[in-house]
Amino acid sequence: MIRQLCCMLLTAGFVQAQHRVLVGGCGFGEVSVYAADGSKEWSMAEKLEVSNVTLLPNNDIAMAYKAGARIIRPDWEAKSGFEVILDRKAPKGGENHTCQPLPGGGFLIGESFKGSSFIIELDSEFNETKRIELKNFGGKHQSFRQIGKTPAGTYLVTQQRKGGKALEISKDGKTLREFPDGRFTAERLKNGNTLIACGDAHRLIEVDPQNKIVWSVEQNDLEGISIGFVADFQRLENGNTVFCNWGGHGGASGGSIIEVTPEKKVVWKSSPGKANRISSIHVLD
Repeated sequence: MIRQLCCMLLTAGFVQAQHRVLVGGCGFGEVSVYAADGSKEWSMAEKLEVSNVTLLPNNDIAMAYKAGARIIRPDWEAKSGFEVILDRKAPKGGENHTCQPLPGGGFLIGESFKGSSFIIELDSEFNETKRIELKNFGGKHQSFRQIGKTPAGTYLVTQQRKGGKALEISKDGKTLREFPDGRFTAERLKNGNTLIACGDAHRLIEVDPQNKIVWSVEQNDLEGISIGFVADFQRLENGNTVFCNWGGHGGASGGSIIEVTPEKKVVWKSSPGKANRISSIHVLD
């Protein structure tokens, strides 16, 4: 999936970009698709946290909505409304913040409870095909946000709780690696490094295979910007990085979505808009 972004402006009611973009968030109040000219192609109201959104090749949307995972088919013609294609609600007492497409048409989710968290793979019809249990991983809300599967078949998971770390987990549930930080999402890059969003640690870090931090954006590195909770991100083909500067826990200012170069020069930043409430983004090229 190619993820590229040239310019975006988030205002109080809409996103303007040079590419189509799908966004969701916590406190944002909607899941929306915007055209390259800034016009809203489609939108749905959603009061729950939407920590993961992806537009699928058939134009359906995969989303995690805190209470579960869902595949919906937007009514593109009406620009609002949707049909629920698949829905898996988290069992009572649990939360889910991930719905990642897998090669072959399946999906990856992560259900969290008071004493245990589960990495779960589903087939294309949401039938469970694999389950890995992680004990004492932080409680239902202080555990997973986005989780992902690497090309090697391992899993990159995050602990939302204060002081939590990103971990790499084997296919049989063993901890292979503990990263220096990480509380929202982690992604294995093409160069073999791992890019990690560190949530309330107010930073984004890139870690090499030896676990050395080789690049980071810290809370006050960017002029005129205060980094709050670092949420979803995208490493662009040109080497720039786009990340969501979510402000629900305080500390965020100067744009809810920011693009920086490897030299940490700000290419653009959105206006604060809805109080920095976008936490998930998928750019559609």
